[in-house]
Amino acid sequence: MSTYDLRHQLSNLHPDLLSFTRRFTKDRDESLDLVQDTILKALSYSDQFRENRNLLGWLFIIMRNTFINQYRNKKRTAALRDTTKNLFFLHTEDIHTFSRPQSTVEYNELWNHINALQEELQIPFKMHAAGYKYQEIAEQLNIPLGTVKNRIFHARKEVQKKLEGY
Repeated sequence: MSTYDLRHQLSNLHPDLLSFTRRFTKDRDESLDLVQDTILKALSYSDQFRENRNLLGWLFIIMRNTFINQYRNKKRTAALRDTTKNLFFLHTEDIHTFSRPQSTVEYNELWNHINALQEELQIPFKMHAAGYKYQEIAEQLNIPLGTVKNRIFHARKEVQKKLEGY
């Protein structure tokens, strides 16, 4: 199906999508946003749509999944807001960050242990800690994917052994 045909069909299905949003929300603005997000995702992933399939069903699934993901994100961010009287949680000490002096020492000691690893373990581990995916590390270092996973696993185990005293 060409992009033009898909856009034409999407414009024809807009009222159906809008009425389907009533299952999720009663707010008109949220409904319009959900329809817009659904159409945007449908156009972005148009290559995944198979011709001679139910376009409306595919759009409903996209809409449902989009709504669920947005709901979860809203719920997660709402949990981070402090709605207590006098902002109690904002004024309590956070013991899980590196904001205390002894935590800074622990943090530095952790990185000293990581830097003491063998280079073949250290490089993939640091890349993984920096946010690289296993496949990206494998391509960058020109080694097999299984080797990358193995080296990161062994690096993690060695650092854990060194930190057992904590």
